[in-house]
Amino acid sequence: MAGRMVVGSAALAELVRPASAPDPAGGHRVLPVRAELTGLLPNRGLRRGSTVAVGAGQPRRSGATSLILALLAEASRAGSWCAVVGVPTFGAGAAAEAGIALDRLALVPDPGPEWPTVVAALIDGVDVVVTAVPATVSASIATRLAARARQRGSVLVPYGRWDGADVTLQVVRGVWQGLGAGRGRLRRREVTVSARGRGAAARPKEIKVWLPGDELTRVIPRSAGFGAPSAAPSRRLRVVAPPARTPAVAGPA
Repeated sequence: MAGRMVVGSAALAELVRPASAPDPAGGHRVLPVRAELTGLLPNRGLRRGSTVAVGAGQPRRSGATSLILALLAEASRAGSWCAVVGVPTFGAGAAAEAGIALDRLALVPDPGPEWPTVVAALIDGVDVVVTAVPATVSASIATRLAARARQRGSVLVPYGRWDGADVTLQVVRGVWQGLGAGRGRLRRREVTVSARGRGAAARPKEIKVWLPGDELTRVIPRSAGFGAPSAAPSRRLRVVAPPARTPAVAGPA
């Protein structure tokens, strides 16, 4: 099974039509995210109509793609449609491992010069729209797309620099684990994610989280002065219970 690859305006229209139909998450004003990410968002989830940007960071140590997967996973599990535009390296296999439902995932690897039209059409019928930000995007187009998301109740997730986002998430540090003395496999990465924005998200925050996920998450409160030490004591590691798994049952040969 793979995410739906969308090519051409006709295919896009056919996708948006069923996506626009009511779904289990359709009436919720805030779409869920993984428990360890709730502290980064002012509504403890993805508020419909908001713009939540993910900074691309340095390619060699970014972790931004893993962060996007983590943002989409719980909303997708709850029944939301998701779309990813302009990210040709976004893999359906990794999405499935993160818990994203591939039958409600649309992939538009190369929207071409019609990028604004493609994103606007998806905003009309898809709950969460992730899009790489072209280097040439103008401020007026960005403003119109954010306004369209507010009107349609979609969550716009620009991947890259996006001025005026309600919240901007950025992976600022990352440490891989799994390699021993010259051998082993990269298994997981502890990343520090920062959040800053406007309104309810004006106070900067940071958390440390495992990507891919793990049951241990360290939450680091920050003061209003982002670089200054916080007067509040740091919280200890808290355990987030992993989701229950259905035991595998062998079927007939």
